[in-house]
Amino acid sequence: MNNFELKTKELAQKAADSFVIVDIRDKNAYSYGHIPGSINIPAEQLAEIDLPKAKDIVLYCRTGNVSHSAVKQLREKGYNAFELTGGYYAWLSEHINDLDADSANRIEEGLRKKYARKLFTPFAKAIVQYNMLQPNDKVAVCMSGGKDSMLMAKLFQELKRHNKFPFELVFLVMDPGYSPENREIIERNARLLNIPITVFETDIFENVFEIDKSPCYVCARMRRGHLYNKAKELGCNKIALGHHYDDVIETILMGMLYGAQVQTMMPKLKSTNFEGMELIRPMYLVREKDIIAWRNDNNLQFIQCACKFTDTCTSCGNSDSKRQKVKELIRTLKQDDPQIEQNIFKSVENVNLATVIAYKDKNGVKHTFTDDYD
Repeated sequence: MNNFELKTKELAQKAADSFVIVDIRDKNAYSYGHIPGSINIPAEQLAEIDLPKAKDIVLYCRTGNVSHSAVKQLREKGYNAFELTGGYYAWLSEHINDLDADSANRIEEGLRKKYARKLFTPFAKAIVQYNMLQPNDKVAVCMSGGKDSMLMAKLFQELKRHNKFPFELVFLVMDPGYSPENREIIERNARLLNIPITVFETDIFENVFEIDKSPCYVCARMRRGHLYNKAKELGCNKIALGHHYDDVIETILMGMLYGAQVQTMMPKLKSTNFEGMELIRPMYLVREKDIIAWRNDNNLQFIQCACKFTDTCTSCGNSDSKRQKVKELIRTLKQDDPQIEQNIFKSVENVNLATVIAYKDKNGVKHTFTDDYD
């Protein structure tokens, strides 16, 4: 450790009014979770901001890779700057505590009472409305370690408790090459939430590291394939992913604005490569703001992206940047029209083929309005 590094335990010992702690990750990462009391100034904006020189400036990123050079820049400007050793994930690892039985029970009770209407009800509604579950299904509940998939696992446990008809669950975690710190956070959160996970390992991160064009897209496709394969090996006929309502409407707009197409993220899909397998999205009607409220109310801390290359891979943020822009666009439009989100969602349910110039059928054949115009 150099003279400009500060361990998380040392940070806790400093007087609160003697330093300013700055999160230099992007806005989206900060909103997902951050050190209490920190302010958010993305690394590329540090040069434009005046910070108090009378106080120590403590910088942190995800794992410490980016903050090192940022500290150097601030010190050259005369700031007494330090980097937090290990970054946000080091702090996170030290602040995830195993809950006692009473605390775990309180979280589950909250899903039955306080959050029943906003979380469990739309979860169950989506399953019924889109016919996602049938008797004797065996579902691989796929968990990445983030807030969405962790909540999905708890909601499935609650659904299983109702036991309306027999079905089985496997809580499946794929390790595509996580750092030991990230894997530990996922496993500790699973213990904390009383979720019996099954972990299997792959080398996906190593395989995509040298890919220059769309590595995140390739990684996602490879992860999906490995999940299908492992789920089928375990006797499952379905995999469940944690995409929620906001993911759906953002995907609709992203397809239009960046992909020149009208399509949506489907609530369920039959696999074309794994016979007899099906993908379901039971969080389809659950709002992200309600997931965040549940997380914060229970003082839970989850990872956002467990990719060990995120801090140094310049291409990792491209897709997220587009999604973040769409999030901001929807948020702005909602200020003038509170129904805007519902309208976007409903737009792909109310498609009138007589009013579109062209469309593709389920076999990929293109039809245009001129085909039968005369």
